[in-house]
Amino acid sequence: MVLNKFKELTSELFSAAEGDSGPIVALDIGTENIKALVVQVSGGKIKVIGEGRSKQGLTDMQAGAIADIPEVIANCDKALRKAEEESGYRGSRAVVGIAGELIKGVTNTIHIKRENPETPLEVEEIDDIIKHAQSEAYSRAKEDVLLEIGSEDVELKLVNSALVSISIDGYKVTNPEGFQGTEVEVQLYTAFSPLVHIGAIEHVVRDLDLELLAVAAEPFAVSRSIIGDDPEPTTSAILIDVGGGTTDIAVLRDGGLEGTQMFGIGGRSFTKALARHFDVSFEAAEVLKLRYSKNELKADKRDKVAKIIDEVLEVWVQGVELALSEFDWIDVLPSNILLCGGGASLPEVSKKLRSSDWHKDLAFAKTPKARFIPVEDVVGLVDTTGRVNDHTIITALGLARVGSDTSGTSKSGGVKGKINKLLES
Repeated sequence: MVLNKFKELTSELFSAAEGDSGPIVALDIGTENIKALVVQVSGGKIKVIGEGRSKQGLTDMQAGAIADIPEVIANCDKALRKAEEESGYRGSRAVVGIAGELIKGVTNTIHIKRENPETPLEVEEIDDIIKHAQSEAYSRAKEDVLLEIGSEDVELKLVNSALVSISIDGYKVTNPEGFQGTEVEVQLYTAFSPLVHIGAIEHVVRDLDLELLAVAAEPFAVSRSIIGDDPEPTTSAILIDVGGGTTDIAVLRDGGLEGTQMFGIGGRSFTKALARHFDVSFEAAEVLKLRYSKNELKADKRDKVAKIIDEVLEVWVQGVELALSEFDWIDVLPSNILLCGGGASLPEVSKKLRSSDWHKDLAFAKTPKARFIPVEDVVGLVDTTGRVNDHTIITALGLARVGSDTSGTSKSGGVKGKINKLLES
């Protein structure tokens, strides 16, 4: 069957035994904090039974990627121990998020003119089409990476793959097998990472004595948090995850993942700017930022901090604009902006997206609205800890959802249960 063939094409992403519903560890290795969840997944439900967090050092991560493997291992171990102690289980399989400016998410549209349109499509022909799309995506991603780092000695590895849509002679289908037609159009989202980043994650997971179930690009994971096994065709949104070192953006349209973009400005950028201006340590500047966000500063100090934060925000929102301008094949961008991540906690972040004119040159039909992703919107979530309750944990929950997809415990099977979670209806 074609559905099984799709699974084989990305078999490196799915190593767990079908139907294994044992606890899974979702590990969000952030620049500022590490978040570990121990979850049980079954029938499309994600039951959080343990939660743990630990702080990262200033030099442990660089632009969202691991920079100090031994320190990151130690920090992950702290968070993992807390989650395991609470759950009463020792995790054995892990899903880990990956971020950074060199993670490339590409959506390719491939048009194939068939020589024999009256012959029904078969597995082998679809196989060739998908492989061709992945090959083109790899070439595009490598070109982007080469432009950014100026080195040709870069090996990329597939991180995530999601079929956005398949059409035959303009007619959209969910399973192309058996259809006749002249032209096949395939939209395929693929995310690639430099092998060095994947290798660092593998090292960390191995030293934590865990089996690596999957690595997921973090904006892909965030999109999975709010899309279930049967995505609504009306689901359209721009997802913005503001972490400590990077901002990750995913665009969902009509229930399908159109693509992802990342850039290197996050919560630490605000802290560093405050540290420079007030000539204080990073730690002191972080306390100042947190007190500001809680409205605990006197008026004169608050005004000075607000000015500095606004200066950084101007650069940040330009990054958002530039990232969204890359989606030039989309006629109309979704006006619904959903925020998550600790770096989005500053009230000015959502206010900036709502109030400024940063979007005027982009393909919005109406002024975009921004709000946090409520935990209640995470599909199938059951929390037994009482602490999975805000936008800072959304990425980890998305990784848990990827774990559900990967381990074969989702309700849907084949493509829908694996690489085709985000198939456009």
